[in-house]
Amino acid sequence: MSDIANLSAEELFELAKKKQAEEIEQKREAAKAEIEALRQKRRDLVAQHKKDLAKIDSELSSLTGRKASKGGSRASHGSNISNIVLEILGSGGQMTTKDLQAALDNRGVPAPNLAQTLAYLKKKGSISSPARSVYQAA
Repeated sequence: MSDIANLSAEELFELAKKKQAEEIEQKREAAKAEIEALRQKRRDLVAQHKKDLAKIDSELSSLTGRKASKGGSRASHGSNISNIVLEILGSGGQMTTKDLQAALDNRGVPAPNLAQTLAYLKKKGSISSPARSVYQAA
C-alpha cells in the first residue's frame, strides 16, 4: 500500500469507498452465517419436537387403545364447506346468506364461519355478490 500522505483527495476517497464496501460485505456475510445457524437450530428443534410428540402420542395410544389424531381434518373440513357452498350456489342461482345457511343445515353441514367462507370464495373469484348478503356462482 502506498504512503497515505502522498495520495490525492480523490484517491483517498476511492480507498475509503472500497474499504466501506468491504466492511458492508463482511457484515452481510456474518449476518448470512448467523441466519443459517439460527435456521438450522430451528430445524433441529422442530425435529426434536416432532419426535417428542410422537413418543407422547404413542404412550397415549397405548394407554387409551385409540390412535392419536394428526389434526389434519380441520383443513379438509373447511374446503368441504367451500365445495358444498359452491355446489349449492351452482344449482340454486342467487341465494341470500340465510338461504345458504338453511341449505347447509338441511344437509347437516355445520358452517359456523359461513361469512368467512363466503368472503374467501368471493375473493378467490368463485362466487360474486350482486347485492348485500346475496351470492351467486361466478
